[in-house]
Amino acid sequence: MRADFGSAPTNYTSLIIALLLAFVCGHAIAWVYMFTHTGLSYSRSYVNTLIIMPVIVALVMLILANNLVLAFGLMAIFAMVRFRSILRDTLDTTYVLAVIVIGLACGTLKFSSAVIGCLATISIMLYLWATGFGTRLRYNLIVNIQWVRPAADLEALRNLLRRHSRKAICASQRSNEGYEGVDLSYRLLLRDPGRAEQLLEELRGLEGVARVSSLSAGDESEM
Repeated sequence: MRADFGSAPTNYTSLIIALLLAFVCGHAIAWVYMFTHTGLSYSRSYVNTLIIMPVIVALVMLILANNLVLAFGLMAIFAMVRFRSILRDTLDTTYVLAVIVIGLACGTLKFSSAVIGCLATISIMLYLWATGFGTRLRYNLIVNIQWVRPAADLEALRNLLRRHSRKAICASQRSNEGYEGVDLSYRLLLRDPGRAEQLLEELRGLEGVARVSSLSAGDESEM
């Protein structure tokens, strides 16, 4: 099915199908973005943009079909548009590119390409979100301990940490004037994050531990 909107009567059926398909695909991708988004940069207007953008792109492509005069005119208009919002997440840019490409496919009446492209994009986004691909979780708990026994007795503390964690790294060790012992800070990758409180209770009951404090650590982010 093909419509030449520059020199032939408008094929309203194709136009309606193209715009509706662009809307449905954009809505599906926007829903995936809402479902998988993490962080503090969520914006309702951005989600609405993901829905309306493929519709506008599809409409532009339908209008520009075989009409160079309109093409150059609209390009001049779009050149004056300034977007003031800065996308802080590179994945947000990917969503924008996805809906633009889907809009292009709908606007050129390549409906099967639009549907397959939309499904492929959604599948990949959900896969990346579900698997956490690319995440580097090096530790999930930071424990600060005031140790008042001699440093030679630290092996008892290390054995306790090893029982509860797959990896235990001593990030800092400081001695302070005014009291005996040292302040220790460990970064732990727990075997079972749900048993973090049990670990803290065992640390408080260990001879030589005067004070224990903890801080949950999130995923490390790469800039």
